[in-house]
Amino acid sequence: MTQQPTDLDNKAVFDQLWGITNELRQKIDARFELHSDPSTKNLQSYAAMTGSAHGSLNTFSGSEIDWLVHSWLREPKSGFCNMHLTIWLKSQIRVPHLAFAFATVPYLFFYMDYIPRSDLFVDLEYLDRYYEPMNQTYLALREDSQFKQYISKTLYIRQAQSHTSLCFTSPVTEETLARLRTVAHEMIDRWLKWVDEAESVPDEQRAALSNRDLIVRRAIAERDPDNQIAVRLFGGEMTDKLVRSLWGGDRIL
Repeated sequence: MTQQPTDLDNKAVFDQLWGITNELRQKIDARFELHSDPSTKNLQSYAAMTGSAHGSLNTFSGSEIDWLVHSWLREPKSGFCNMHLTIWLKSQIRVPHLAFAFATVPYLFFYMDYIPRSDLFVDLEYLDRYYEPMNQTYLALREDSQFKQYISKTLYIRQAQSHTSLCFTSPVTEETLARLRTVAHEMIDRWLKWVDEAESVPDEQRAALSNRDLIVRRAIAERDPDNQIAVRLFGGEMTDKLVRSLWGGDRIL
């Protein structure tokens, strides 16, 4: 699609989706102290050497958040855009990480999930606490004819999603955008409450949890099949830098 010489610029939809991520980000900023990582300073604004594709990628960390990514990418001629707000917690608590991704392709795509930090097959208390509250939301979207569940062809990406992951496509309408905004705010409000109420992880378990988090974060970034879109738009060298920035491979803080 990104190679088609069409004129499908949907900046109004991009602005609405980016506005939603900024609403969510404001709730994060109100709760956490964050510092911008200098490693992505030169990615705050980047563009393709040829063509109209451009984007912005910003990363942050703090005493409670290990790595936060807030980014967008647009290719106006095809109508393609995507954006991410992903929050990876430090190992003081075991609350799931939080991930949002919105896109137009040019129809609406969204992914929202609590990224597990425990084995849900055996840690039933973790499953009940953090995933049962999402089950009805997931089932309601499955039953709504406006939304079609998106199933990745990539094995690891399916493995990395929880079973209440909200990964859907839909037409771009006022109703579907409003539903996306409502669900996103419900998810972040619930997550912030979990963070405030979380029990501390014992000191002797934190290193292993931190190492697991990094393996997952890196694998998700490096195995994302949509990296091939970035290669076509920006070339291999820039794509490698963008992917490393998503998992913190060049981080300074």
